[in-house]
Amino acid sequence: MISVGDREAFQRDGAVALRGLLSADWIARLRAGVEENIAHPGPMASTYTDEGKTGRYFGDYCNWQGNPAYRDAFFDSPIAAAAASLMGSGRTYLFHEHVLVKEPGTQEYTPWHQDQPYYVVQGEQVISMWAPLDPVKKSVCPHFLAGSHLDGTLYRPRLFKDGADYAYDYSKGEFAPVPDIDSGENGGKRVISWDLEPGDVIAFHFRTLHNAPANEQASRRRAISFRMFGEDARYAERPGRPSPPYPEMGLSLKTGDTLPNDWFPEIWARP
Repeated sequence: MISVGDREAFQRDGAVALRGLLSADWIARLRAGVEENIAHPGPMASTYTDEGKTGRYFGDYCNWQGNPAYRDAFFDSPIAAAAASLMGSGRTYLFHEHVLVKEPGTQEYTPWHQDQPYYVVQGEQVISMWAPLDPVKKSVCPHFLAGSHLDGTLYRPRLFKDGADYAYDYSKGEFAPVPDIDSGENGGKRVISWDLEPGDVIAFHFRTLHNAPANEQASRRRAISFRMFGEDARYAERPGRPSPPYPEMGLSLKTGDTLPNDWFPEIWARP
């Protein structure tokens, strides 16, 4: 299901659109899972839209163990095998899922950021699979800065609510400020995005800079990011509270340690 061209695009650009990866049955199951999630939010759910504003921007994550649709998609859908193929890994491990829903008229703009600085995971074999559950026009699709993952730069993680930097300790200079890509600070790199249909999936590297516009279309924009990693990924300490938070893990692990399988189970292995 993954072509040589898909793999080359993922390695070169840090993001690629995979057409028709998920069947209509999977989309139906995941839509039901998201509606269940919205009706019964998890402990880390957030609404990023202030009261009185139009639309609603809802986010939640790390609910796969209690949501059968999310769990089954990780273990039984083509997502984990596709991730392994793109990463060049013989195994795929589950990190977490992240649901992001923008109702029609939602004005909140997800700021430019990369995912890896939020996470307790580092490595080259790291991937998010962003699966829209509604048709998505290119104008409201997440945008990706092609090739921004290649030089290894880590950028300051930002709050989705207002774009402010995370409360990390930046005194050691290990995190660069996020460039103002919308004003042309893109290092000559291309900004890429796609028109998408349910069943299409965007695969992108944890270090690829990306954003998401407001939802100006008349339909909802429901999406799930399935976050996974491969064999070379290791634990990474962060100079502040990571997202998702795993405080217990920091008591027993240090940077470079193997990530524990009881937290992050193997979901696919090459036969």
